[in-house]
Amino acid sequence: MKKLALIALVAIVGFTAQAQQAKISFKADTVDYGTIAKGSDGVRVFEFTNTGDAPLVITDVKSSCGCTVPKKPEGPVAPGASSTIEVKYDTNRVGPIRKTITVYSNASEPMVALKIKGEVMSDSASVLEKS
Repeated sequence: MKKLALIALVAIVGFTAQAQQAKISFKADTVDYGTIAKGSDGVRVFEFTNTGDAPLVITDVKSSCGCTVPKKPEGPVAPGASSTIEVKYDTNRVGPIRKTITVYSNASEPMVALKIKGEVMSDSASVLEKS
């Protein structure tokens, strides 16, 4: 009888532990830089909330190009709490911006793709537009 009770208790605890899971919900999955000047501030943020019921741990954040440097939050994000992923694009590269940032976590959806877009104009092009 004691073994049966122990097995039942382990099964209940195991089921309860599996039911709790982190969930990541981004305010927006795309950041549009619009048209910006060469050398301007390339830092933008993706805001998110842990809408799950377990701590959210961002294990890695990678970009599709070396011209984009993402920065993940330090430490776990508690259930109901919000945080940001900072992305810095090298605005000395003139031309269109179309990059993907991939977020890896312990969330119910363990991999999420975020996008940045826009266009960096050369100094002479932005001067011509203002005329």
